[in-house]
Formats: sequence, structure tokens, C-alpha cells
Amino acid sequence: MNDRDPNVDEHVAVYLRFRDVFGDATKRSYMARKRNKKEPGTSVPFAPGRDPHGLGDVMDSLTSNMGWKSPLARSELILAWTTIVGAETAEHSEPVGIEEGVLTIRCDSTAWATQLRLMRGHITTTIAQQHPEAGVETVRFEGPNAPSWKRGPRSIPGRGPRDTYG
Repeated sequence: MNDRDPNVDEHVAVYLRFRDVFGDATKRSYMARKRNKKEPGTSVPFAPGRDPHGLGDVMDSLTSNMGWKSPLARSELILAWTTIVGAETAEHSEPVGIEEGVLTIRCDSTAWATQLRLMRGHITTTIAQQHPEAGVETVRFEGPNAPSWKRGPRSIPGRGPRDTYG
């Protein structure tokens, strides 16, 4: 009986075709055993390359193989914000996140945001030296979140309030 025989039903032809392609269970297990069989003498207990590795080396290779280097470096940068800018400046600013090479910093007031904008070159250089894997190209400083007075039933056109928050 052949799957190409015109007198064979379709379901029987499909079964025969699958059996030819994939083989039955006994052949497959035999082939799997044959494929997994190692060469005699390849498993030597004290062969080169079987030495235990240090935990730091294993974690380093794991992070590089899984592609975690950049996210871990970004997290280290956010955690080390106090050492990068100093304790007093870190009290009035906090890193929000890093997206597409832009580090976003939220400041307590617009005055602190302005001062940090003036220090942008120094901060960017320090980040590039201490955390090069983070991939930070530029830093963006934001002031505090203030409500918008431009919408609503009682709004009028005009300049509106200026810097009343911070």
C-alpha cells in the first residue's frame, strides 16, 4: 500500500505520508538514541574546559548573552544619580527614565531645572565617563508638573500665569 496509489482513501494516504516522513515511534526513538550517542571517551572528568567558573564571570556572560548589559547600565545610572551630580543637587532632582538615548530629569522647581540645564555639559561628560554602556546621548530637564490654565469655561486669551510654581 502506497500513499500515491489512486485507490487509497485520502485519510489513509495522509497517515502513510506522515509515517514515511516522520517515522514511527520505535524508529524515532532509535534515531534519537543514535543521534544523542556520544563518541567513546569524550566525557573525561578532568578535561580542559570543565573547571568551575566564578559567579561574577557566569553572571557577566549571562547578561551579555541575554542582552541585559544596556538595561542594567541604565538602572545603575539612575541609582548612582547622587554620586554623579552631588547630594545637594540630587535632593532637588530625580531621574525619571531613559528613552532613545535621552535621560529625563524632573526637578523640584524651574530654577533648579534652569541651573541643571546650565550644567548639562558637565553632567553629560560625567555620565559618559562613569556609565558608557547606558547609551545616554543627551539630558533633558523638566520643571515640576503645574496645572494648565489654558482650558476651561473661565479661560481667556492672553499670557496667563508665568512661573508661579517653584
